[in-house]
Parts: sequence; C-alpha cells; structure tokens
Amino acid sequence: MRRRISFLAFFLIWADYKGWKVPALHVEVCNWLERVARNRTPEAVLEVFRGAAKSTIVAVFQAWLLYDDPTFRLLDQAADDKVARKLSRDTRGVLRRHPLCRGMLPRDDQAVESINVLGNPDERNPSVSAAGVLSNVTSARADAAVFDDVEVPKNIRSDEARERLRDQMQESVHILVPGGWRLLIGTPHTHASIYDEHTAGGALTLKIPLLRHHVRYEADLAAKQRAFPYNFPNVNRAELLVFLGPTRTGRLLVDGVDYKVDRGAVIFAQPPGQLVDIYAGSAWPERFDREEIAKRRRSCRTLNAWDSQYLLHAKPLHQQRLDPARVIPYDVQPTIVEANGEVRMMLGETRIIGAAAYWDCAVGKVRGDASAFSVVLTNERGQLFWHVCEALEGDIDNQCRRVREIVTALGLMGVTVETNGVGGFVPAHLRKALAGTECGVIEFPAPSDTSKDERILDGLEAPLSGRYLWAHVDALDVFETQMRDWQPGVRGQKDDFIDSGAGAISQTPIRIGKIRGPVQHARPPDWRPDGGEYEIEIGG
Repeated sequence: MRRRISFLAFFLIWADYKGWKVPALHVEVCNWLERVARNRTPEAVLEVFRGAAKSTIVAVFQAWLLYDDPTFRLLDQAADDKVARKLSRDTRGVLRRHPLCRGMLPRDDQAVESINVLGNPDERNPSVSAAGVLSNVTSARADAAVFDDVEVPKNIRSDEARERLRDQMQESVHILVPGGWRLLIGTPHTHASIYDEHTAGGALTLKIPLLRHHVRYEADLAAKQRAFPYNFPNVNRAELLVFLGPTRTGRLLVDGVDYKVDRGAVIFAQPPGQLVDIYAGSAWPERFDREEIAKRRRSCRTLNAWDSQYLLHAKPLHQQRLDPARVIPYDVQPTIVEANGEVRMMLGETRIIGAAAYWDCAVGKVRGDASAFSVVLTNERGQLFWHVCEALEGDIDNQCRRVREIVTALGLMGVTVETNGVGGFVPAHLRKALAGTECGVIEFPAPSDTSKDERILDGLEAPLSGRYLWAHVDALDVFETQMRDWQPGVRGQKDDFIDSGAGAISQTPIRIGKIRGPVQHARPPDWRPDGGEYEIEIGG
C-alpha cells in the first residue's frame, strides 16, 4: 500500500529529477493546489503571470492525483484540442519518469487524449481525457475538470463568443460525479474575464501577479506635476522599477539619472508628460529581474496586454481607441425649472443649453443589430452628457412611441434619424408619432464616403481623450461593453450603441428658440437659450 505524501514533496522530487531550482512562488502554488484537492473545493481559480510555469506545475499535480488515487479521473480542457493535449502529454511524461510513478502506465505509447493508469476500474472513462473546451464531451465522466488557458483572444472577442465559452464550460458541471471539482488556470484576456466571474461567484482563488506593488499616473496628470507618490510597504528604493511611456516605446528609468526618490515619491526635474508606472516586488526575482521585466513589458503590443498577462488585471488585449474608463458616470435626472421668465434645464448644478437625439434604426433585427437611440446633452462649457442610450424594441410604431416618451420627458425639439437602409421609411412614421410635441424630425443619410469607423472615432475619440464626456449610469451600462470591445477595421462587430452616441455628439448642440414673456404650458417648455435658427419639419 502506498504511503501518502504531500504534493509539495512529490513536486520537489520531480524538480530534483529535472534539475530545477524551486522558487517560493512554486511552493505557494503547490500548497494551494493540495488544499484544493484534499478539500475537494467545488471551484478553484489559479491566476499566475505569464512565464511562471503554472501549467507545468498543474501537469505534475495531475500525476500526483493519480499517484495518490489511481481510480481518480481527470478531464483536461483548453481553448482547443491541441492545447488541451499539451497538458495531458506533460502529465503522461511525469507518470513515465517520476521516481514514485514507475510502473503506473500499462503502456508507454498511450494517446495523449486518453491516458489510463493501472488501477483505474472505469473501462469507459480514462484516467486523463483531453479535449478542447468547444468539443463535445457530453458522455464523459470525471472526478475533476481542469481548464487550462480556456480564455484566449479568439474565443472572447464579443459578448456572443464569451457567452458560448461560458455555456461550454458549464457542461463540465454535468460531467462531474457528485463531489467533483473544477480548477481554472490561466491569465485574463478580456474585461469580462471568466476568472473574475468565477472568483466573484465564490471560487477559491490564488492570484500571483509578477509585481506585487504598482501605481500608475496617466499622461494628462504627468503633464502637470513632477512628484509621483507611491505607498509600497517595506520596499526600499533599490527595488523600485519606474517606467516612462507605454509598452512598446516606454523605457525603464534609472534612479539618480532620470529621477530621484524623496520621502516616498519619485521626483522628476520637469513634468515628464508621459504615462508613469512605478512597480516593486517581483514574484520570481531570480528569473524576472529588472532587465527581464523591461524586456517583457516592451514585448507587449499594448499596455492592456501587459496589465492583463503580467499584472492579472482583467482587460482586453487590443489597443483601445475608445476607453469607457474615461467616461465620467453620473446618476441624476435633469429638471426643468422656471426662473425670471425663463425656462432652464438643470442637470444637478450644471445648466444644460443643448441636446441632440440620434436614432440608428433597425427593424426586424437585421444581423442582430439593435435599434439604438441616444440623447446627448451639453452645457455652456461644451461638456457632453450621454443621458439616454437604449435599444428600442418591437415594431416601428412601438419604437416611435418610445421615442415620443423620451422626447416628452426631456422636452426635446429635434430627433435625427439615420436614413440609410431601413431608416428610409422611419421619418414619416416618427413625424406621425410626434404630432403635437413640436419636436422635429431631421433626416440624416450617413455620408457614403465616410466609413462607420471614422464616424465613431470622429464623434467619441476627442471627448474621451479630453475627459469631457459624461454618461448616465443607465446609459453607461448599455454601451460600456460595446465601447470597450470595439476595434476599428474589424468586420461584423457590435457597434450600434456607440454609433448612435457618436451620431448624437456630431449633431450637438441643437439650440432652438427661447421663451420670452410669460411661460405658457400649452406647448412643451423650451429650456434652451437662443442659439440660432434651424429649419426642420415639425410632425403634425
């Protein structure tokens, strides 16, 4: 009868056989994995930075599970069959050569997608099965499912792709026998990462970023100040890594040459004017020293890629042209007040002087497009408030009725309708629906010589860069994911909401008329100051 040993001891024997030096972070991972197995933790998430050998450790862990209990059955899943088989192949290699595992494999030439050890009584289900996460594994049974790097760029590009991945992973719940458990290992590749989602759902999580301490100062702030405080406990100045600029063109600065350190702050002679990153605390200093960290950061195509793969922040890997983190949220509704014979719209403490409503129509959900309607308000300083962003539903008459509700609530005097495609017949219906509101309908055929990507960038990039775009929290909930995922030049991506918002911004401000003399409520009160004349057709 075999004597039980800990996974750490099993791993150290293998490391000695392979001639490895075992860093402290590997000891931490080994102890945590044994805890998961011994407690049969229903769900566990292991996030460790790229290059930390986490998959290698998990392969040894799987061999230990089979050494500990030859009746144990594992299902290995990854982004595709090839990656899944890498983990099972590595596990087979440990079973072949580990000093404690000799004789466990009945044959040395077993296929990597279906490995059996001596002592497995299940003739139908092998000790280790390997398949891509999108493969059909419905008939399998297992005691544990291991998901190794199932989240990769190709399967998380859109909401639909992420939902499909979740559905496929959910199948493992039905495959596991009672008391079975799931282990997810990898690094995040998107803002809506499955790792964060499972952690939030109660999964036991071990997260080890490459650098324990980090503070970032964006370029707009770095253009105004010279001193950049950091609050890293028990860190001396020699451990600091200070980077200036983004990943590909940024550089690692030298203490005493590029900056000085004084009383917990990095100080420059002049405002650097570029992004400043301050780090400390390498998780594997023997391998990831200053030069290696600088090389890895430079090799990342985007700052998001560095943040996600090495600092384990859930972000999309692509270069974001439109970052919703730069949108300033608010949660107040506008009020229309009368003062000194004048009607004003107030949004909190700011006076609204203009508004634009833009409707990017869709009827019958062509290609799943949303019938996106946006309203953007503006104040005297030119700040923009994306107040409404929603998908209109139902037939065209129901959609027009919803537009009327919004128009009436906000006292809007004009709605722009994009008339390309199905929008060509919408203005007539909308004019009928708006009869009696004195709200005009403006027909706007999007120019054929301007691509949708250009229109979106023209409308949104400058307000985001200048930090003068606000959004109501309800509107932000609608367009945030679409804005974060959006990449210029990618065909078939969802962009209806940000297209309608960009359209509204491009039409801002609409300033029509002014109430003079006693306020009359027989017509909707016009809260705009006099801002010029517009020729529009009024519904009637």
